[in-house]
Amino acid sequence: MSENTQGGEDPIHDQPMSLLDHLLELRRRLLWSGLTFILCFALCYHYAQAIYLFLAQPLGDIMRQQGEQPHLIYTALYEAFFTYIRVALFGAAFLSFPMIAIQAWIFIAPGLYRSEKRAFAPFLVATPVLFVAGAALAYYFIFPIAWRFFLSFQTLGAGTGVQIELQAKVSEYLTLVMKLIMAFGVAFELPVVLTLLARAGIVTSAMLRRVRRYAIVGAFVVAAILMPPDVITQVGLAVPLVLLYEVSILCARLVEPARLTRQTEDETTPEQEAP
Repeated sequence: MSENTQGGEDPIHDQPMSLLDHLLELRRRLLWSGLTFILCFALCYHYAQAIYLFLAQPLGDIMRQQGEQPHLIYTALYEAFFTYIRVALFGAAFLSFPMIAIQAWIFIAPGLYRSEKRAFAPFLVATPVLFVAGAALAYYFIFPIAWRFFLSFQTLGAGTGVQIELQAKVSEYLTLVMKLIMAFGVAFELPVVLTLLARAGIVTSAMLRRVRRYAIVGAFVVAAILMPPDVITQVGLAVPLVLLYEVSILCARLVEPARLTRQTEDETTPEQEAP
């Protein structure tokens, strides 16, 4: 398809801009993104203790069920302060992501054709939704099972011998929680990535089906690398990854007809326009 024909049927709606104008526009979008992140950081730091208690609630619930008083410790004077800083950064990244994504879209959208905008819009919506879904799975399902498993190694109330009691540090607990939430959130983006690759023609649903067995092995390898060294959390990540891979195959099959139609039009139009 010629550039004029494509532009006439599928306009870009972009205004010519110099390099300096593009840099100024990029600066404007970065300023809005940075300002949003700073405001979200200030808000999250104000409620950092409440956010941390929310993250620690699964551990506290398991401790109460076992007749213990929930508690976390810190051994350095500055440890709790910097833990709250990390909590605020973590929360600010969550809250500011939609605005940052919107600013990125405002910057790149004028250079896209109308059909390309319609194609990318669902992925912009699906990305945060899937990330939150992965984080929710980790918080509401994986955390209770994993914490109960780890706490089972305590020997409280033993009549003789040395007692083994958990004394979890606030910084170490936050590190583990953030790692699990980020791992599950990023893993749930697999359908978005593979569907985009399928729409671009880099992969196909048939190709994904052929390498399914390797993908299943890869899911367990990734889970073994990212998760703590216990079977529960590793299986808890690997199984959703395998299911999401199957969903990705279905999504790739859905976008293939549109891609093949577009390629056919691109190949046939020059012949029709030739004298």
